Amino acid sequence: MRGEDAATEGFFSYLRLEQRIPADHPLRSIRGLVDAALKELSPTFDQLYAQEGRPSIPPERLLRALLLQALYTVRSERQLMEQLDFNLLFRWFVGLSIDDPVWDATVFCKNRDRLLDGEIARVFMTSVLNLPQVRQLLSSEHFTVDGTLIEAWASMKSFVPKDGGKGPPSGPGRGTGGGRNANHDFHGEKRSNETHASTTDPDARLFRKGKGKEAKLCHMGHVMTENRHGLIVDARLTEANGTAERTTALEMIEENARPGSTVGGDKNYDTAEFVAGCRAHDCTPHVAQNDTNRRSAIDRRTTRHPGYAVSQTKRKRVEECFGWMKTIGTLRKTRYCGRALVEWFFVLTAAAYNLVRIPKILAAAG
Repeated sequence: MRGEDAATEGFFSYLRLEQRIPADHPLRSIRGLVDAALKELSPTFDQLYAQEGRPSIPPERLLRALLLQALYTVRSERQLMEQLDFNLLFRWFVGLSIDDPVWDATVFCKNRDRLLDGEIARVFMTSVLNLPQVRQLLSSEHFTVDGTLIEAWASMKSFVPKDGGKGPPSGPGRGTGGGRNANHDFHGEKRSNETHASTTDPDARLFRKGKGKEAKLCHMGHVMTENRHGLIVDARLTEANGTAERTTALEMIEENARPGSTVGGDKNYDTAEFVAGCRAHDCTPHVAQNDTNRRSAIDRRTTRHPGYAVSQTKRKRVEECFGWMKTIGTLRKTRYCGRALVEWFFVLTAAAYNLVRIPKILAAAG
């Protein structure tokens, strides 16, 4: 018998929001980790807010909503608020009931910016890693460092001379076209970070990853992973330049690696300065040898050990972190301007990557 397509809507609902979420849904295990980490951050939140006045959006709900934005590839805060309005799964994860009103997108962004002052994203990632069930998963002796380019939210047309000049004459047929996005031909113009800057994002730098690659306005992101399960233990974002990867890697090694640790890396880290810096921290540099038309900074005294081959195998897992953060976490091209804001979201996306991996690792461990 064919059923009738008749809409019948009850005035009351007899199911709680908790009952709407499947017992085996992946977000359940993730929220357990998030709630445990946020509980440890409560004293930090108290220092960021006044003791009196109009209540703001709870910081715990702010962070849960921003995690959803990374986990479900939500492209903007406005779309996130739209999803929160009708998506019961999102409401449950954030902590909203079915009848709670959703915040305005502008108000949400204003409250979010308050969390930048306390580096809450970095503290949150550290809090997750310090959970008892997570700490036992981490290796404290073997690490990998790597960097990647994060394309800035700025057009090449915004990269103009710092002195306010318009550069060399355009010539016939160049610079034509009306409107605020006029056509422009950049051939023949010499542009560099010393003479030019972006008017959209002044912190972005013109940089290219290698020979034959196009130059882009970008920032440079860095991560340090442990080799046991490939979890991110440190994440930072700096200016894009030729030495940022090695300089930042040494800073992360100083803060996270203990004496006797090994540190893997690609050929970009095979320099005398980086190798000497690792050994100054009593760490063994397990970097890939770069012997193309040059002499490698490491020799058989390092490469003959079986651990070197293991580190070279494990270090390639760092690309999985960058792949997830750029595709799922929407960091291939950032949506924000300013290095401080871009770094905050880079670190939070790294924490979201860990939250996706940790429940699977715990389940596999029994």
